[in-house]
Amino acid sequence: MKKLLFVPTMLTMAVLISACSTVPRTTSLLDQTRSDYVVIQNNPNVERYAPMEMQQATTAMNLANVASDKRESDADIDKLAYIAKDKIGVAKEVTKQKLAEADMTRTTKERDQMVLNQRTNEADQAKANAAQSQLATKAAQADAADSQARAAKLEAELADLSAKKTDRGIIITLSDVLFGTDQSRLNPNGMATAQKLADLLNQNPTRNVLIEGFTDNTGTAAYNQELSERRAGAVLHALQDMGVASNRVSTRGYGKEYPVASNATADSRQLNRRVEIVLSDDTGKIVQR
Repeated sequence: MKKLLFVPTMLTMAVLISACSTVPRTTSLLDQTRSDYVVIQNNPNVERYAPMEMQQATTAMNLANVASDKRESDADIDKLAYIAKDKIGVAKEVTKQKLAEADMTRTTKERDQMVLNQRTNEADQAKANAAQSQLATKAAQADAADSQARAAKLEAELADLSAKKTDRGIIITLSDVLFGTDQSRLNPNGMATAQKLADLLNQNPTRNVLIEGFTDNTGTAAYNQELSERRAGAVLHALQDMGVASNRVSTRGYGKEYPVASNATADSRQLNRRVEIVLSDDTGKIVQR
């Protein structure tokens, strides 16, 4: 009876011993190493920047796992686990270093690109400024040429009107012969001269005129004053009829004042019977007597 009980007990112990011999042996270092390996295995940067080191870590990890499966001694397993852990650390460090280098390279490229963009923008701006400067120079040259042309034309027109340069500016004199005898009405020659003056003023809109009437000393002072004013007014009305704005023209009558000749002879008295037209400067300013 005792013999029958012993046999099942021995069989049970044999099964337990067999089962224990198939369970892998592990250590805390191996467990930690396996955990570290899983971390770098799931890190895409490791495979990208440290593929050789990752391969070495994988090989070392496999050797440690084989020792665990074979249930080698804790010392042997830890030795292989330590090697694997070291390889894993190398892979992590290489990856970290390569990442830093990649970041530095990217930063350098971005900085270089920014510098390039800035220099490109500065070059483009310089070209734009140069083009604008050229346009401004051409415009200034065109304005200067236009001004010279206008000045030359004005000089020619003033010469045609027998204008003279004085301390007060340019003065155009309409002699007594351009009016009817002892009258304030312009004769045909006088109207032709007025038309030339109107054309000059219409072509030079910044210029104004002061029309001054004068007589000789014959007759009363009141009559001479009135006649000088009427003759200045006649020129004013003629210019207005020819398109010159009234605010650009003013008149004065001085009678027998400011003679240019002695009044001793008929010829000298005729020189004093005149209308002087004072042309302003480009700003419209006229120097008064």
